[in-house]
Amino acid sequence: MVDLQEKQCTIVKRNGMFVPFDRNRIFQALEAAFRDTRRIDDHMPLPEDLESSIRSITHQVVKEVVQKITDGQVVTVERIQDMVESQLYVNGLQDVARDYIVYRDDRKAHRKKSWQSLSVVRRCGTVVHFNPMKISAALEKAFRATDKTEGMTPSSVREEINALTQNIVAEIEECCPQQDRRIDIEKIQDIVEQQLMVVGHYAVAKNYILYREARARVRDNREEDGSTEKTIAEEAVEVLSKDGSTYTMTHSQLLAHLARACSRFPETTDAALLTDMAFANFYSGIKESEVVLACIMAARANIEKEPDYAFVAAELLLDVVYKEALGKSKYAEDLEQAHRDHFKRYIAEGDTYRLNAELKHLFDLDALADAMDLSRDLQFSYMGIQNLYDRYFNHHEGCRLETPQIFWMRVAMGLALNEQDKTSWAITFYNLLSTFRYTPATPTLFNSGMRHSQLSSCYLSTVQDNLVNIYKVIADNAMLSKWAGGIGNDWTAIRATGALIKGTNGRSQGVIPFIKVTNDTAVAVNQGGKRKGAVCVYLEVWHLDYEDFLELRKNTGDERRRAHDVNIASWIPDLFFKRLQQKGTWTLFSPDDVPGLHDAYGEEFERLYEEYERKVDTGEIRLFKKVEAEDLWRKMLSMLFETGHPWMTFKDPSNIRSAQDHKGVVRCSNLCTEILLNCSETETAVCNLGSINLVQHIVGDGLDEEKLSETISIAVRMLDNVIDINFYPTKEAKEANFAHRAIGLGVMGFQDALYKLDISYASQEAVEFADYSSELISYYAIQASCLLAKERGTYSSYKGSKWDRGLLPIDTIQLLANYRGEANLQMDTSSRKDWEPIRSLVKEHGMRHCQLMAIAPTATISNIIGVTQSIEPTYKHLFVKSNLSGEFTIPNVYLIEKLKKLGIWDADMLDDLKYFDGSLLEIERIPDHLKHIFLTAFEIEPEWIIECASRRQKWIDMGQSLNLYLAQPDGKKLSNMYLTAWKKGLKTTYYLRSSSATTVEKSFVDINKRGIQPRWMKNKSASAGIIVERAKKAPVCSLEEGCEACQ
Repeated sequence: MVDLQEKQCTIVKRNGMFVPFDRNRIFQALEAAFRDTRRIDDHMPLPEDLESSIRSITHQVVKEVVQKITDGQVVTVERIQDMVESQLYVNGLQDVARDYIVYRDDRKAHRKKSWQSLSVVRRCGTVVHFNPMKISAALEKAFRATDKTEGMTPSSVREEINALTQNIVAEIEECCPQQDRRIDIEKIQDIVEQQLMVVGHYAVAKNYILYREARARVRDNREEDGSTEKTIAEEAVEVLSKDGSTYTMTHSQLLAHLARACSRFPETTDAALLTDMAFANFYSGIKESEVVLACIMAARANIEKEPDYAFVAAELLLDVVYKEALGKSKYAEDLEQAHRDHFKRYIAEGDTYRLNAELKHLFDLDALADAMDLSRDLQFSYMGIQNLYDRYFNHHEGCRLETPQIFWMRVAMGLALNEQDKTSWAITFYNLLSTFRYTPATPTLFNSGMRHSQLSSCYLSTVQDNLVNIYKVIADNAMLSKWAGGIGNDWTAIRATGALIKGTNGRSQGVIPFIKVTNDTAVAVNQGGKRKGAVCVYLEVWHLDYEDFLELRKNTGDERRRAHDVNIASWIPDLFFKRLQQKGTWTLFSPDDVPGLHDAYGEEFERLYEEYERKVDTGEIRLFKKVEAEDLWRKMLSMLFETGHPWMTFKDPSNIRSAQDHKGVVRCSNLCTEILLNCSETETAVCNLGSINLVQHIVGDGLDEEKLSETISIAVRMLDNVIDINFYPTKEAKEANFAHRAIGLGVMGFQDALYKLDISYASQEAVEFADYSSELISYYAIQASCLLAKERGTYSSYKGSKWDRGLLPIDTIQLLANYRGEANLQMDTSSRKDWEPIRSLVKEHGMRHCQLMAIAPTATISNIIGVTQSIEPTYKHLFVKSNLSGEFTIPNVYLIEKLKKLGIWDADMLDDLKYFDGSLLEIERIPDHLKHIFLTAFEIEPEWIIECASRRQKWIDMGQSLNLYLAQPDGKKLSNMYLTAWKKGLKTTYYLRSSSATTVEKSFVDINKRGIQPRWMKNKSASAGIIVERAKKAPVCSLEEGCEACQ
């Protein structure tokens, strides 16, 4: 019988991957060894004494493996095989042990025979790594020349090239002896010729032979000219330019180019290293774009060792951007003038490029061109520039038209369109954006200044229980998604499975089939061609279809009742948690049997719910289901852990603390769970988002309050302008946005700010910083809205709101406490600032916006400006982030800076970080105080993250996209975590992150250095130095690692 401890063990395969430990593999290997040595046929049963020996040895090895893993050691396949050998000797089975050792050695030799260990001797005598891609490239050229192909190479030809390449590589491997894995370039080309002839591609082979002959004549001519020595002394390749012409690039020319890119970091970067790395991937006839890519990839490969290489890679990509947009190199002397001229020309010809046609008439283009500061481009790291290049810069026929500063100015101009002094405000907005103090959400960055200025991030709608409205909302989703909006749908009103349909006298199939249609619509209509549609579906936990709803994201079961592409969230009333605490029952209803329940909250909800339960008891309601609240809660938690859904959001605090309680009900949140606005059949709630970069406001040992207040004032003005400038895809969205003018000002870089202040996330200091920073943002955001109300008037539904009744967000905590009771609300209510001036301002001028503050995930915009996402703790200190722009190595620059000061940042430390999955706790050289400051997300107790969120929640009037982290599966801890979040007054939560499914690739860690290999085993482990290459998949954004519609 396998015990629980053994079931939880994982081992490391030779490709670096962790897999579950399986004792059966040991038993089977031993059985095969015994049969082979003792010559027992497979179909014959083993003698009882041998089978007993195998079971005994298996047990001993398993016991040793489990013990070592329990002690925190990493166990590899190689190490297990060493244990097997040792146990065979200990048990006196030397003959089996000897045969087992020989078998292992044969398998090891077989594994080592691979093209990855091959080297190529070039004509000049230099030795380079063998690269099969160069064979594919040469074959493709030969096929294209023979077939006179224009445009893309046909897929049939590519398949033929792949097959040929595999055959050629296999032939090359056969030619290379095990002792000397080197082959001459001429020999490779001979094999290519032979393989082309063997499969009947005679015309291609003929062209390839003629090409080789022509190249040989060129080399002969060089020798006659006496240039051979130069060729040998300096590597050079022919480069194919965009216009089809060729030129020669030498090693020294490339070195000079890379030296300029490294010039800002002479102490930390090495241009010669990058040159050698790039040149190793060159081939004759290489395209210019491939030269650039090789240089960037060389810089990227070194980012994990030295973060400054991220800025080198950014500079190399900036050079590409400038050449593409301006036709000038980054190092051109007249770059600034060319930049100004291009900007004015770009805006003047904006009609051609989908810009707002009015921009050229409404702004002083000379003043704007002069205001742009090209030196600010140097703030970007590589990931920021790459994201902008791939997805944000406006382009025409595949050519980028914007540089980073032109991009910021285009956004600023779009946001200043309704200002009196448009040019002055555009420059003010530009200066805030381009210095990374504040960044609007992705839809605003995509579309500001464009012909269709859809700048809003979030839309919330509720679905009525009739077919006309159901399909209207689905159609609205499509229109909103087309223009890059993230959507939250409330589906609670739809009658449940089995409910009567009076018009046809039939029975309803419930809400699930309609959610399935919503799912497919989100996939079908992508967001402006830039990413998949993004929808979150909400359902209250008393809905009779709720248990089916819980399983929507499962990978098993009836696919007709699964929706893998929408997100789902539970809308939970406080009464459910009260029943849970009382170990009571919970009744599920069909909404058509319980009118008014969905619209009620607080005491009114409890009254109605209990009244409908009495109707169940009297038989007046016949379609229902009673469940134990604990059983339902367990199912909610298990689905959350298994699928990451449904997210938990809390109905009563969202409504009781809502400023707009006089105008309806908050029925759901948005895609990323931070927006809490009323929606109805006639109104689609809209929110416009942007985030303050806290890092830019840290000075000394605290926040620069004056700078922060200025940033907030300008940011709120920009967000207010979004409402008036915005393109509205539906009438309901337009009416709601103009009536209530909701904005969502958030933050990002919270963890960075803590690092700058030398504060651990798991500390009371972090809690206090979360509290104080949120209080300042709330204070100055409300002040800014009041002053805008003075200038432009209050929002139209202001009368009767909590603002109008003199209630600020901090005041509404008491309303929630009055309903829940002190035992179920544990929120701090202290403050530092004098709030009387703000209360007076609100009373005198009113508010410009119904809601002001919401903390979005900022998954994309934080990448652009190079800070940590939103309020997130550090995930790992070294990890690879993947998005539509590719994979990016993310080292913790603050940690590396500290380690450099201590003199302990070196290759061994990098190896340690990889080995320990980006965690510091087990690295002995690192001082304890640094380990505490640099705890990762899974090492921080959830109580600290929740307490920080609770302190923010007291100041902000909407919600926050709060991810929670659980290192290991633990049902009790998971339950306590969410109950704590509810008791701490949070309105919503977002993803549950688990570390169990996430491990860092170990393929570049030398296992020998870890002491995993037995000391007596002198040869290098076959696991060491393995490089795993995986086929690239087409980039598809699933929004699973963070919402982008709200950033």
